[in-house]
Amino acid sequence: MADSLLPGGAPVSLNEARGWLRLGATTDDAVIAGLVRAATNICEAFIGQWLVVRAGEEEAPLPADGIPLRVRPVVAVDGVTLLLPDGSEQPLGEDAYRVTIARDGSACVAVPDPGEAARVRIAYRAGMAEGANGVPEAIRQGIVRMTQHLHDARDGAGAGPPAVIAALWQPWRRLTLGGAR
Repeated sequence: MADSLLPGGAPVSLNEARGWLRLGATTDDAVIAGLVRAATNICEAFIGQWLVVRAGEEEAPLPADGIPLRVRPVVAVDGVTLLLPDGSEQPLGEDAYRVTIARDGSACVAVPDPGEAARVRIAYRAGMAEGANGVPEAIRQGIVRMTQHLHDARDGAGAGPPAVIAALWQPWRRLTLGGAR
């Protein structure tokens, strides 16, 4: 399973969110930080990509011609480990697996000779940018606006999110048809 957003990895800072919401310093910091994380998760789910580069890990069944990773854009595959029937693990050298990363950031890992292994664990890094400043400004603005929407609707009142949020994120949206597994 892929890791959740790491602390400090948010594309919008707490100060930016507080400023947009017109809140004073330290007012509801924990609540606002949680709303920024939620808005970021909503954005990543909508566009189908991780924003800030972070580590992820997936397990998949073997044998398979190729194992597509669920997260995009993949920056690098850091390691592949065979999960053996007896419960032990066997890390593979880089020459024992093939990685293909497409232009759209999707990645596929192939293990030509899995031996007795029925499953494999793949460690990788994925994300659009190394830090918040590398995330496109329209995406960041959509996250700030989604944070505002979540803040305003925290008492259960209000309609759905404003359409401008989807409009800001739409150019970066990557969809796939069907599931790989």
